[in-house]
Amino acid sequence: MKKIFFATTNEGKLNEVRSILGLDVIGTPLEIDEIQSLDPVKVATKKAQAYFERLKKPIFVEDVSLSIESLDGLPGTYIDAFMKTLGNDGIADMMKDKKDRRATAQATVVYVSKKGKEEIFIGKVEGTISDRPRGKGFGWDPIFIPKGETRTFGEMTQDEKNRYSMRAKALNKFKSWLNSKF
Repeated sequence: MKKIFFATTNEGKLNEVRSILGLDVIGTPLEIDEIQSLDPVKVATKKAQAYFERLKKPIFVEDVSLSIESLDGLPGTYIDAFMKTLGNDGIADMMKDKKDRRATAQATVVYVSKKGKEEIFIGKVEGTISDRPRGKGFGWDPIFIPKGETRTFGEMTQDEKNRYSMRAKALNKFKSWLNSKF
């Protein structure tokens, strides 16, 4: 089985990535300073290059953003800060008087080859923010309802979530690219 290095400190994300890629994914939990930007591709690319510079080996990163229409696109790339500060309850509370609950989730996967070349894969899913957290899962799974569903990601099994997930979409593009190259 192919081994591939994945830059993450998030065990939930690591397990999800392993289930989607079906490869021997080695979690590489280095702490780095992330740039602050509203551009998810720029954030993921800078993060991937920073990991590559430290490890000196091919690696990939995956970064998500959650843009809520009625919050003018926030939290966007700052979703981690929102989660640490407000959590799912706080985000749901911010939305309590909002009629427009539409949101777009984007996953950006950036792979850096041994020569330092970047490959970028993007997955998006449209959906809505629930009125309250429902289910389990990690991050904001309990408040995001993908379009065409009534359940949050947190109420779905991993296989069900992978049918809709922005992460699964980006990782499946990455997996196809990997299979064509190796």
